[in-house]
Amino acid sequence: MTKATAYILLGSNMGDSYRYIRSAIEKISKLETTSIAAQSSMITTPPLEYTHQPDFLNTVVAIHTQLSPQLLLGKLQEIENSLGRVRHIPKGPRTIDCDILLYSDVVCTTPALTLPHPQIYTRPFAAELLLEIDNDIIDPLSHKPLREVVLCHQ
Repeated sequence: MTKATAYILLGSNMGDSYRYIRSAIEKISKLETTSIAAQSSMITTPPLEYTHQPDFLNTVVAIHTQLSPQLLLGKLQEIENSLGRVRHIPKGPRTIDCDILLYSDVVCTTPALTLPHPQIYTRPFAAELLLEIDNDIIDPLSHKPLREVVLCHQ
């Protein structure tokens, strides 16, 4: 299997958010057939849906991997669990959140995984961090430059 490029959005708003994000990136880098290719800056963003919680620290990492999207998702959920992620409140506070934003040009919708991740189009910070890594990403849905597609949604 050839290596795919995936972009993972990491977020934390509990405890030492920097440490949780650094730990998650370290664990991602140790996944089989996977390497970190790039990381965006880290930014603080306000909560959007469940607003009675602290601000989030967010970053995006680009990885090269031979893991399938579904297997990668499972590994990311294992990383979340290993770092104390508990799901008490939907969209609530969390030690770490690892979302696959893009997986090469894969488009899929399953109960467990939607690619591209809808947050790219609904949360400007997600697209901003993604485009900081690669401003020439092509949107898998429209086949247009993602930077143009995102501007239309804002």
